[in-house]
Amino acid sequence: MTSPVFAQATPQRSHLNAILQALLVTFLWSTSWVLIKIGLQVNLPALTFAGLRYTLAFLCLTPFVLSNPKHRATLHALPRATWGQLALLGFVYYALTQGSQFVSLALLPAATVSLLLNLTSPVVGLMNIIKGHEKPTMGQWGAMLLLVVGVARYFLPLNLPSGAWLGLAVAIGGVLANALGAVLGRQANQQTHLSPLLVTFISMGIGALLLLITGGVTQGFGTLQIQQWLIIGWLAVVNTAFAFTLWNRSLQVLTAVESSVINSLMLPQIAILAWIFLQEQ
Repeated sequence: MTSPVFAQATPQRSHLNAILQALLVTFLWSTSWVLIKIGLQVNLPALTFAGLRYTLAFLCLTPFVLSNPKHRATLHALPRATWGQLALLGFVYYALTQGSQFVSLALLPAATVSLLLNLTSPVVGLMNIIKGHEKPTMGQWGAMLLLVVGVARYFLPLNLPSGAWLGLAVAIGGVLANALGAVLGRQANQQTHLSPLLVTFISMGIGALLLLITGGVTQGFGTLQIQQWLIIGWLAVVNTAFAFTLWNRSLQVLTAVESSVINSLMLPQIAILAWIFLQEQ
């Protein structure tokens, strides 16, 4: 049941709350990049690392869903089309996007991958124009243009070692998957009329299992010590289970372009954190 205070919130206040929630999530996700790099430095297989993170986060959400009679009834009555929509979201936003992020972080500096991932906003804008949805404002286009110019200035002329080309290709694939995931995520949160918890639970569960199976088959599980388990645990509980639920709540209010622009604020946060904790220049 919605609280009276929340029910009486003005649209402006709800929009501000959604922005603040999204900003908190971007900070948590920014710290994830540092923790992921630390985990990868101790030889955690990239895809398996991602699969363990999101599978554990899915398991953390399971008691909150299955112990709630309303959530159980909703899951039981969920139409097949909605299952398909959430399965597609899980495949794109978790298996493809997060898998490519972990692999690219194993091959490139965190700040470089973050910079590339910020191309998500203009790609989302183009996708929405093609589909006739949510045309960006002139101000939003201006901000995205500056971002593209900044990325081009950083990378051009291209002079990368051979190993970095693979990381660059994986990261660009992750940008496209992330942009499509942003559009699919907003559609799922606004069209299915499900709670943010259920959207996160179903899509994450499907994507996480795909990641874990793929990683286990192709890369194995490595040898996990206490430090690795602590990193995976924090990433799973705080930076995933909590953060993704909060992010999906904000997507019920924010437009896809707004959420992508806010997500782009991770760039300076990651650069600062990588400089402090990873000594990246």
